[in-house]
Amino acid sequence: MDKKTLTDIDVSGKRVLLRVDFNVPLQDGVVGDDRRIRSALPTIEYLLKRNAAVILMSHLGRPKGQALDALKMNPVAERLAELLDRPVKKMDDCVGLEVESAVKAMRPGDVILLENTRFHPEEKKNDKNFAAQLAALGQIYVNDAFGSAHRAHASTEGVTHFLRPAVAGFLLAKELDYLGKALADPAPPFLAILGGAKVSDKIGVIKNLLPKVDGLLIGGGMANTFFAAQGYNTGNSLVEQGALDTAKSLLDEAGDKLILPVDLTLADKFAADAEIRVVPVDEIPDGWMALDIGPASIAHFSNRLAAAKTVIWNGPMGVFEFPRFAEGTFAVAQALAELSDAATIIGGGDSAAAVELSGLSSKMSHISTGGGASLEFLEGKSLPGVAALDE
Repeated sequence: MDKKTLTDIDVSGKRVLLRVDFNVPLQDGVVGDDRRIRSALPTIEYLLKRNAAVILMSHLGRPKGQALDALKMNPVAERLAELLDRPVKKMDDCVGLEVESAVKAMRPGDVILLENTRFHPEEKKNDKNFAAQLAALGQIYVNDAFGSAHRAHASTEGVTHFLRPAVAGFLLAKELDYLGKALADPAPPFLAILGGAKVSDKIGVIKNLLPKVDGLLIGGGMANTFFAAQGYNTGNSLVEQGALDTAKSLLDEAGDKLILPVDLTLADKFAADAEIRVVPVDEIPDGWMALDIGPASIAHFSNRLAAAKTVIWNGPMGVFEFPRFAEGTFAVAQALAELSDAATIIGGGDSAAAVELSGLSSKMSHISTGGGASLEFLEGKSLPGVAALDE
């Protein structure tokens, strides 16, 4: 972490513009899952204890530049006020005279939550004027939104051109420390587990990780593309025809580092109540589709993971939303939970959701709050929201 953090600056008596990731699911007008809000609490509480006034900004959903009632931040403000046990003033916009007036009247310990930044199309365009309006609200900028750090938007990157100091919050610093150490100085054996639907989404990650890991376990729909590249029949399984040549070259390049399933749990249709069959990977019949890794693969993967000291996991082993096809994903979570002295890092997105669903989240070293951001970090890409902060 070569960026300044909160502990490097004096925030007392200052208005702090804090970018958080409050992009949370809403259900019937209330927050359905408050993990991302709770993840930001250490930074918010640190600022409040040091007599800062805190101005929070975040996007929520994909309003496409429109102000939509269903994506207003009101339920988020209500939940945050409960968690902080203090009032949170929710604004009806994130820029403008009303916001400027409310911010000027703030006293140390006050908390304001701005309206959804993506109600303005200028946010995603990283518009300079919009960024300058946001920046004018604070005296210090803090980015604690790892989940949005891979986006060069006005609230993540643009504001830093107008407001300094610009530093990392505790969550952002923690994410970068865990992921950075795993890539730069992992305790061996270092294993990575990649799943999900598409090989094309993870090509950069595979290429960046291969020289660093002792083994790369592949599951989920992306495994089918590797099987098709080896000439196996894949039935009705999801296969990326356009990625077959890439899969072939990765197989050649990786050698025995690439660890594929040995059997698969098949379904006769894509449904929770499908008929199930378990077969070796080279015996998929026509009309059937692979929706999970099989029991022999679970044993094989668990055996490989047993000695690991560093593990990064990104992507489920199957269609875990259907309980009958969640066994592979939950078994991997269980294998990681049993590694008492290893660093186990879950790369956000579906993997984080699966670990939460398995009830094993407390057993993991770190669960990332950013699926897309952690993927780009694992690819070795620079994250604009991080690069923009003070060295």
